[in-house]
Amino acid sequence: MSKIKLGILLGVLAGIIDVIPMVIQKLSFNANLSAFTFWTVAGFMIASSNLKIKGVLKGIVLSLILLAPLASLIGWQDPKSLIPIIIMNIILGSLLGYFIDRFGK
Repeated sequence: MSKIKLGILLGVLAGIIDVIPMVIQKLSFNANLSAFTFWTVAGFMIASSNLKIKGVLKGIVLSLILLAPLASLIGWQDPKSLIPIIIMNIILGSLLGYFIDRFGK
């Protein structure tokens, strides 16, 4: 499978994983849609990036860069909520980077 298709597919999977606890917490549909879309785009960006670093690090760096605009909006309203968001970003970003690097062609 091509890297880009794999990146989008794994991004969708990461989005589902990220949204599950949000649904349990009964967060708004907009928040759930935003998180799902974020991970789909992150998967694409990680897969299409030409950064010459290990996949895990690439996933972390790109997912945190992509998070920056959202983090400023989220942090303005509720700064404490950024802690679990950043932790989830590091975990899912590293997994995306690893699997895209390992299995993408």
